[in-house]
Amino acid sequence: MTTMQLVRRMLFLLIGGCVAGCSGLAYAQSGHAKAHDAKAAGAAATMPAEYQKAMDYLGKKGDYQDHVLKLNVPRTDLAMTVGGIKLPTPFGFGGWVAMTPGAGGHQVLMGDLVLLPEEVNPVLSALLDHGLEVTALHNHFFYEHPRLAYMHVHGHGTAMELAERVKPALDLIGHVVPLPAAGEGRALPSTPALDTAALTRIVGHAGEQFGPVYKIIIGRSDLHVREMGALINARMGLNTWAAFAGSNDEAAIAGDIAMLSSEVQPVLKALRSHGLEVVSIHNHMIGTAPAIYFLHYWGTGPAEKLAAGFKAAVAELGRKR
Repeated sequence: MTTMQLVRRMLFLLIGGCVAGCSGLAYAQSGHAKAHDAKAAGAAATMPAEYQKAMDYLGKKGDYQDHVLKLNVPRTDLAMTVGGIKLPTPFGFGGWVAMTPGAGGHQVLMGDLVLLPEEVNPVLSALLDHGLEVTALHNHFFYEHPRLAYMHVHGHGTAMELAERVKPALDLIGHVVPLPAAGEGRALPSTPALDTAALTRIVGHAGEQFGPVYKIIIGRSDLHVREMGALINARMGLNTWAAFAGSNDEAAIAGDIAMLSSEVQPVLKALRSHGLEVVSIHNHMIGTAPAIYFLHYWGTGPAEKLAAGFKAAVAELGRKR
């Protein structure tokens, strides 16, 4: 055999071995991919028994994928328009609740509930009363009719514990007595005049008179919040306040409360236990240390009762937990 024949022979064997090896590798990879796809499909189709039990208990439709049970809470009871345009429920009016496994055998629950204004505070109270947390309350649209609020929820526990805790809130959705249609409005009475001295005594902070409104502003001097080295104080928006209008017997209150993350749930509970309504929970600042959350609230009733509710919320600020 000549040298040239020998070289050709070696190349033939080398190429043949490579083709066979690559074909075998491709076949193995193909088999692995098929097995992986079958495994993924099985995971998506096989719902854990505890999730099935929770879903049946709640009476909601949902699915199980990527280790998450997601239940639908759509507002199909509402005929929604945005800017005068009729829009279907999946456009942005479908609430949900989801669970996924956490540490220690517990589940993590999160969700986003789509609520009418009159449903917000009954649902919020039901969540708090049953050991769940409310982490945000805001709008997703302008110009929608009817008006909507979006409430984000959070909790830990077993699947059935979480189902039992969230069910009272879910059962209220679509079943709260609607608010009467808004008319032209009426003026609050001005007599007997607000007893501002009594309001100051109850809250523990003096306020200022702005025409018919008595406003109490409380800074968070216990916090040292900075941005780009600048100290963010009450004048820069790091404050809690309450505005009172009307008479001593029939007044309105509105305001804003600046909170650390650990203070949000206690403040929510304090306000709701005193009959004050929570309007929104959100951020006013980004990138501050520590992070600050803001809560807006509203209520009507005797002025001193409203002041007591505000004071109860303020008392939750700055506590060591």
